[in-house]
Amino acid sequence: MTSAHQDTASTRSGPPAERPNLLGMTPAELGDAVGGHFRDRGQPAYRARQVARWVHASAARSIGEMTDLPLAERDALERSFRFDEPVLDTVSVSADGTAKHLWMLRGGEVVESVLIPAPGRLTLCISSQAGCALACRFCATGWSGFGRQLSAAEIAGQYRASARWAGERGMGNVSNVVFMGMGEPLANRGAVFPALTILNSGYGLGARRITVSTVGVIPGIEALTRRPEQFRLALSLHAPVPELRRELIPLEQRYPLDQLITALEAFNRGGGRRVTFEYTMIRGVNDDPALLPPLIDLATRVQAFVNLIPFNPIPYVDWRPSHRERVQAFRSGLDEAGVPVAVREPRGRDIDAACGQLRATRYPAQRTRSKIRPQRISRSQGKGRSELRLYEK
Repeated sequence: MTSAHQDTASTRSGPPAERPNLLGMTPAELGDAVGGHFRDRGQPAYRARQVARWVHASAARSIGEMTDLPLAERDALERSFRFDEPVLDTVSVSADGTAKHLWMLRGGEVVESVLIPAPGRLTLCISSQAGCALACRFCATGWSGFGRQLSAAEIAGQYRASARWAGERGMGNVSNVVFMGMGEPLANRGAVFPALTILNSGYGLGARRITVSTVGVIPGIEALTRRPEQFRLALSLHAPVPELRRELIPLEQRYPLDQLITALEAFNRGGGRRVTFEYTMIRGVNDDPALLPPLIDLATRVQAFVNLIPFNPIPYVDWRPSHRERVQAFRSGLDEAGVPVAVREPRGRDIDAACGQLRATRYPAQRTRSKIRPQRISRSQGKGRSELRLYEK
């Protein structure tokens, strides 16, 4: 058993399955497993390549649809393997074209993905955990608590099912994937890292078109740095000074900002691996002009691109997005300092498109998992509460 698989087995992963899911195998694993299956049945080697094409290059929903395999071989394959995608529970389409899917997983957990169309591209935001243990104050997912880790098949299955849904509606091909949905991707490396390989090598998405978002899990950043592919990394920064960041992101207590920036500098030295800072702007919380110089300093150190994101209100806190003038002041200050910057306009607010919102609306009882109580955060409130179990070795 590989170390990655040991990590997955030792965490709170998905429910055990009697048959492996073809969607959760890297191309090499798929070739070995299915090739061995057909070899044992006296079938030619090209049968494994046929299956790989059905998995990665087709919109088939089941082994039964693999019509270039003899019926007896489809039946035998079905007895040895699963070919299961998440089941669509709810889909909401915004007036701006954003489409949010709520997927039902085995065992009853639900997760979200979002398709975001823009001129010349179609971005898919996918989840890596059911819920999240990190309790970031501005995130609806964090308020819902942690359910379990997703498997590599459940992660890749979101891509596959979403891409087919988009294709059937004339939205074009998914061009970019961001791990910015529910959960902390680098706290589920045993499934996320194989999923990265599946998306890149199996479905042919360029590594630079795949972005992993993290609130700052340093061992995960270091592990991603060691990979040869040029995956992109987005840091949920949201405050450029440790004291304020601890109030917004409890993980700051475990992985302090100075150590986090050092890890990002090493990631950046790998070349071609752009770092993005995600900075959600919350009125009266993290939009003080005094925070602009330290933000510029951090972005300059790691050559980061900065996304300024007006806060998307959630039901559990009474915060509001920063005034447009304050957002533009931050943008101008960063631009004048030579830091590449953009303001991410909110998408899909009419369909609860922010992370965790649709699940909270569709299944409100799941909020009770959270041990956090709603509170207004101010910079005078000490360190705040910490929930730092990451369920990852």
